[in-house]
Amino acid sequence: MPSILAFGSYLPPRILSNAELAARLGCDRAWILQASGIEERRVADSESVAEMGANAARDCLAHANVSIGLILVSCASGERRFPGPAAEIATLLGLSGIPAIDLPIASAGGLFAIALASGLTATFGNVLVVATEIMSPSATEKDTAILFGDGAGASIVSPGHGSLEILSAVLHSDGAGSAALQWHHTGPIEMNGLAVIRHASAKIPAVINETLAKASLRAQFIKTFIMHQANQNLIDRVARALGVPSAAFYSNISRRGNTSSASILIAAAEWFLQADLALGDAVCFAAFGAGFHWGALVARAT
Repeated sequence: MPSILAFGSYLPPRILSNAELAARLGCDRAWILQASGIEERRVADSESVAEMGANAARDCLAHANVSIGLILVSCASGERRFPGPAAEIATLLGLSGIPAIDLPIASAGGLFAIALASGLTATFGNVLVVATEIMSPSATEKDTAILFGDGAGASIVSPGHGSLEILSAVLHSDGAGSAALQWHHTGPIEMNGLAVIRHASAKIPAVINETLAKASLRAQFIKTFIMHQANQNLIDRVARALGVPSAAFYSNISRRGNTSSASILIAAAEWFLQADLALGDAVCFAAFGAGFHWGALVARAT
């Protein structure tokens, strides 16, 4: 079975605190924390999405020094219409000539890329997954500005034995809700927060249960859930819907903010460094994002 070998991450050095953001937006910093669970986020000043993605990939490759046969890059915030950052990231890593594919899927792209990689390892061998986003400059409305930060994450999916054996994955898409969360080529990110929360609160627990059922598992037996870090209140809602404690969900959103498709990989990289996994422990990844796209993946420690 395919497995996840390693994770990596990169965060730009500049910290944007709630105090600084509240002064800019003309709101109370306590309200930002209450509404989102976020205390601070990182923002990119001069780095590109490709540079950040390459840095996250280097961090990941330092934990698993293997040859790469394919690169999948999730990025919904590239600086140009085309080409996307995938080929540039490959060149920055010294991997020119290896196929590099762009997946412009906001929020859920990191999860989609890992799930797709698991089905491609038989053909390409080790697949490098990268998700890199610079959302903060276009998150100018109050309801989006309090959420979005910048960063990049990475993972390596292998056809053979690794740290986490992938047991099952389920992906879904439905364009009927596309207007609820969108970003045109010009202008700010547009979000109908109530609609997004309503759909995510229902669809994430449902797809987690669907994925766990394929692996003959139940939510109560999952050691750790790693979810797209959209909003702490949403994470808590999903935990309640599954009947598990919020503590079962790893969360770094208070320090990182919502880094869109990079968030699940950044969270996984930070979690994995301190994870105390025993043989057979199950881990569930889940995400929901613009499109709408949503899905889940379950793996176990080997």
